Amino acid sequence: MGGTAPVVTVVRTAVAVAGVVAVTLAGAWLLAQPLLSPSAAAVRAVADGAAVTALGLATVQMLDGHRFRDELMARASTPLVAAGAIWLIAELVRLTLGAAEAADVAVGQLSAQTTWDFATLTSAGRSGVLSLLAAAAIAATAMLLRPSPAVRLAAAGAAATGLAARAVTGHLAEGTLSATAVVVHALAAAVWCGVLTALALTVRSRGQWARVLPTFSQLSLLCVSVLVVGGTVSALTRIGTLSELVTTGYGRILVAKLIATAVLVALAARYRATWVPSATSHRISAQASRRKSLIELAVMAVALTLAAALTVTG
Repeated sequence: MGGTAPVVTVVRTAVAVAGVVAVTLAGAWLLAQPLLSPSAAAVRAVADGAAVTALGLATVQMLDGHRFRDELMARASTPLVAAGAIWLIAELVRLTLGAAEAADVAVGQLSAQTTWDFATLTSAGRSGVLSLLAAAAIAATAMLLRPSPAVRLAAAGAAATGLAARAVTGHLAEGTLSATAVVVHALAAAVWCGVLTALALTVRSRGQWARVLPTFSQLSLLCVSVLVVGGTVSALTRIGTLSELVTTGYGRILVAKLIATAVLVALAARYRATWVPSATSHRISAQASRRKSLIELAVMAVALTLAAALTVTG
């Protein structure tokens, strides 16, 4: 029974997150129709969510003391395999959909040669292949190699590379500043959201929350600062006039994402003032801490899904 309960909890959490993502995608489609492809946005959201989770699981042990890191690494192994596998499948689907769209044919009529040409001759295809290889490497190392700081550092590097490759696609033509801002923004968001996801999946005791939460709070403060700066620069280079925030589908989704981010930052600030002191002084149970992490993750899921929708909005 002891091993079953965490699995059931993870499944229930995954179902709840999937529900939040689905509702958010529906809202994004209403804001941007007919410029937003629901299928493309859904696949992008799944890929991004899995990649972010993989990055968090590969680095979560760094928040705990040296004596306790092996425990967190061991607990992260199975979820890391799953995150890598889901990311791999999502990238394969994205590559196929992208090739079909570029060739202007139905997926069922797509040839292997056309897919190969898209994967090797276009920037979108090459970035997709890089992300696919990163996902495969993460799943394979987590499944086949014994957890160690070096192995997890390599997995984190692969996740960051795959995320950066996808984030920068389509922005290089806008200039180095825009491309850099997009990558910095994406990685800051990935670290913040991914590490909290990993904590929710791996931390099970009040003592662990007391050790890791203060470090995560400091990390999240840094991530928010970088995220805001990177996001502001990126938005300014993409939005021509303020009127586009309400007259275009991209602008309306961007406004929704900004609102979600503001809510998330406000919630994080409140938790920093209340949850962190309570956890540090052992005045809150592990179950209550996990519930708080899931509330924050729900808002993160909304923001990340809107960000995924933005990337595929025409």
